[in-house]
Amino acid sequence: MVRLIFQNRDILYAQTDPLQSDAPAAEETRLNPKNAAVEQAKSFISGGFGGVSAVLVGHPFDLTKTRLQTAAPGVYTGAVDVVKKTVARDGVTGLYRGMVPPLLGVTPIFAISFWAYDASKKIIFALTPNRTSEQLSIGELAAAGFMSAVPTTLVAGPVERAKVMLQVQGQGGSGPKLNGVTEVVRHLYKEGGLRSVFRGTGATLARDGPGSAAYFAAYEVTKKLLTPKGADPSQLNLGAVIMAGGTAGVAMWAIAIPPDVLKSRLQSAPEGTYAGFMDCARKTIAADGIGALWKGFGPAMSRAFPANAATFLGVEVSRQLLDKLF
Repeated sequence: MVRLIFQNRDILYAQTDPLQSDAPAAEETRLNPKNAAVEQAKSFISGGFGGVSAVLVGHPFDLTKTRLQTAAPGVYTGAVDVVKKTVARDGVTGLYRGMVPPLLGVTPIFAISFWAYDASKKIIFALTPNRTSEQLSIGELAAAGFMSAVPTTLVAGPVERAKVMLQVQGQGGSGPKLNGVTEVVRHLYKEGGLRSVFRGTGATLARDGPGSAAYFAAYEVTKKLLTPKGADPSQLNLGAVIMAGGTAGVAMWAIAIPPDVLKSRLQSAPEGTYAGFMDCARKTIAADGIGALWKGFGPAMSRAFPANAATFLGVEVSRQLLDKLF
């Protein structure tokens, strides 16, 4: 049995799980600030481990998705063809090209995401003082998930930009031009300053806002369904963690693919190709049809369950170890 970390995470207070149907009315318990700081550090570190786990498991799927989304028509016949051509040209390690940016970004991204989700739930409670239920509705959980994506995007935007730039190098037989994250960022800044580095950040929010809404709502609902009636809601076995995390990932990517396609094209295209998100959408549909907005759906959905199951396993196992050590 493992203890989920996505509760009791604010600095001064611990609160009962509002989703648990048999839970008593929410009670706040003052925590020692020093102990609270330790708990926050544990959450940050375990969130980072979860993110690293997701990248290690999911990056080959992500690279395949990105190359399908950005390649010219006819370059690849499908996801399997992307993998075959990538391995033939660059070896197995080619499937992990562009992995450094997300590895560097996962710790702050995951830490900010889960912190912001918890904070957003508290904001919703504060804005509804006369509520009759201590449980958040699915809509309220989704709203909290959407709000969590806003601060996360400030980190995720440039990380995604660098990752996509590295992933699409070598397509169509051309050799890579940039080597490593530092060279990519230097090139982008020289090309167009901070605006170039942050290109596609709005598209990232368009993907991650609705995606995070579905992600957290699906996780909470699945967690509740897998928790026996009357059981401690913070106790789940590893099988339940895998199912809840994997389901959350599938729910997110089921709606996130169209904005992800546009984000990838915006972030990989030469300067001046698109005037913005909507211009990219118009030109993509005009050139390749509405179906182009679903390019990479197969690899994304193939990645969704294992990568997000790995995320939650990484979080839970590392948190359990940290609890034993500290």
